[in-house]
Amino acid sequence: MTAMASSRTEPDLSFLLDHTSHVLRTRMAAALAEIGLTARMHCVLVHALEEERTQIQLAEIGDMDKTTMVVTVDALEKAGLAERRPSSTDRRARIIAVTDKGAALAAESTRIVDGVHADALGSLAAPQREALLSGLKLLVEGALELPSEGPRPARRARQ
Repeated sequence: MTAMASSRTEPDLSFLLDHTSHVLRTRMAAALAEIGLTARMHCVLVHALEEERTQIQLAEIGDMDKTTMVVTVDALEKAGLAERRPSSTDRRARIIAVTDKGAALAAESTRIVDGVHADALGSLAAPQREALLSGLKLLVEGALELPSEGPRPARRARQ
């Protein structure tokens, strides 16, 4: 019996993006685990250092649901890397403040993340790297900026 040839004329963009994203996430997770962080913990630390932000704002930046954010901040607090404090501008709000220990670890985790990204992109020649990044930015800011609503939303891969 002869296998049917694929009638596909376009590359499988979903597979290409899913596969590369999965591999990048696993490499990132392994590298950050060496210093006791997860990608989510890194995200919260880095963005909380940029400016005073609430837990809700950080959850939106990191694309985390409320429960995941609470668990992440709880872990950061337990490790002495961050703490919940009253906002200096809105006494009803609580912000996530990074401790000195957390700031030092955020600097190290940023070097690690940058290294993982550099290793991945290093397999491409400079023109290919620039084209890939430029194209992805255009997609994120344009055609693929927002997910479509549907009766059964697509599930995101767990990290």
